[in-house]
Amino acid sequence: MSACPLRATEALIDDFSDPDGRSRLGTGWRLVTDSVMGGVSTARMAFDTRDGRRVLCIAGEVRLEQSGGFVQVNLDLTRAGTPLDARGFDGVRLIVRGNGEPYNLHLKTRDCTLPWQAYRATFVAGEDWQEVRMPFARFSPSRLSTPLAAGQLTQLGLVAIGRAFQARLCIAQVGWYREHEDGAAPSSGG
Repeated sequence: MSACPLRATEALIDDFSDPDGRSRLGTGWRLVTDSVMGGVSTARMAFDTRDGRRVLCIAGEVRLEQSGGFVQVNLDLTRAGTPLDARGFDGVRLIVRGNGEPYNLHLKTRDCTLPWQAYRATFVAGEDWQEVRMPFARFSPSRLSTPLAAGQLTQLGLVAIGRAFQARLCIAQVGWYREHEDGAAPSSGG
């Protein structure tokens, strides 16, 4: 099965403007905690308006007891089971704000056959809105040995993980970005 290529106009994955909570890909966001494997971390996910922006927020407590240690929101990137092809882009672009803590962005591909496998990049979400750009080259494989295949993406997740802390993260936009030959990024239109 080949991947669905993205057109240049499809750089925005979600700006949370759909009242039903669906992304621009037509898929919905899901909240997952370590309770799926016996952990005791707790979280809630909500669509809201902050500073005039539609946002997706996750808030919760990451706890390490019972082999736990994560809370996340994730989004299916496939269309009818076909992976998304983002090879025409250089990486992932977020507009976020949080509580000054580090968070992970996880990408999954067809190579991620086990739930704990992902490609990870870390960013800090400060208390003010900020744009974060994470090039595909910055994503490290976790519990797998194959390099990230940007042409075979199946899932994107924003994750609070690995240590006990209070998670508070709001996302106003998520999408792909491409660097221009002159080094300038394309206009986001927002």
